[in-house]
Amino acid sequence: MANIINEAALLAGRKNKTYVEQQDLVEAVERAIAGLEKKSRRINPEEKRIVAYHESGHALLAETTEGAKRVSKVSIIPRGLAALGYTLNTPEENKFLMQKHELMAEVDVLLAGRAAEEVFLGEISTGAGNDLERATDIIKAMVSIYGMSDVAGLMVLEKQRNTFLNGGTVKDYSDKMAEKLDEHIKKTLQERYEVVKVRLEEYRECIERIVAKLNEFETIDGDQLREVIASFEAENGMVSQLKHSKPVHEKPLSENL
Repeated sequence: MANIINEAALLAGRKNKTYVEQQDLVEAVERAIAGLEKKSRRINPEEKRIVAYHESGHALLAETTEGAKRVSKVSIIPRGLAALGYTLNTPEENKFLMQKHELMAEVDVLLAGRAAEEVFLGEISTGAGNDLERATDIIKAMVSIYGMSDVAGLMVLEKQRNTFLNGGTVKDYSDKMAEKLDEHIKKTLQERYEVVKVRLEEYRECIERIVAKLNEFETIDGDQLREVIASFEAENGMVSQLKHSKPVHEKPLSENL
């Protein structure tokens, strides 16, 4: 928090302001999360198109998946050393615990970028590498640490190490259990991926509208995003998926989850 406040003060000072404004704090948070904005970095039109669909997928699922964090901003302006675009999600309230449906919602949102590339572009890129890693880690933790599956039941498979031993986790399971864990993670990821693709197909025209706005303005905020989604749902007589708090699964999850 201190670093963010300090960064916001520096940003305000560079603009010769006498006090820190909300926009300075927002920019400081985005710098901490995604790095410095790189408007000077030139990416070719095809890569920009891929990024627009990728981030639109993340944003759409975040706003229409119950339990997911709401979107505060979507951008296709490069930041940091590697990010060609980003979707900024913020919780509506301070939380110290996550329920099972919220973890699965996060997995769906993470998978949505890659799924959008496949659904709308017919080909996938390397841009989803970190998303897939994080989604895999969430499902693995649900099984091995939080007892949220039938793979190991209530048995903890990974134990937290003492901080004096450099932290991390210690694996405490057999090779047979490892095979079951690997198969469960693979199966669950694929199941959620298929659910995400169905949602993207349902909102196909909505995604195109979001992409069009990103191509025009490069950045849209959460309210603008929700306006696009709400308008699409109203035009198509759909029951709004915005602002739900409990999970609705379009198809059964894995029998082991």
